[in-house]
Amino acid sequence: MGLRRVPELEFWATNGGPLTMTNSSGSIHLALFERPSEECRSTVAFGADAKQFIGWQKHLLDTLGHDLEVVDHEVAWSLYFKDPDGNPYEIISHDHGAV
Repeated sequence: MGLRRVPELEFWATNGGPLTMTNSSGSIHLALFERPSEECRSTVAFGADAKQFIGWQKHLLDTLGHDLEVVDHEVAWSLYFKDPDGNPYEIISHDHGAV
């Protein structure tokens, strides 16, 4: 697939976090988690710059209210939420300082 590890994020993979892979242009990111088998919990993640992330946060808070989880990963920010059918999504921004 032409993906390579993201060296700046490899520390995440040491404590149950994801091994993050990217393509050569950085336009595709894949987070691989090692976990025991469980009920389907595949999360679709979308990347965003700082301005888009803040816009999505406002929109989702207005739309979903308390169902939005905002997480500081120290090098990235994530918004976690579910659609009305319970499918999980994530919006992530690596513009940590700007967010």
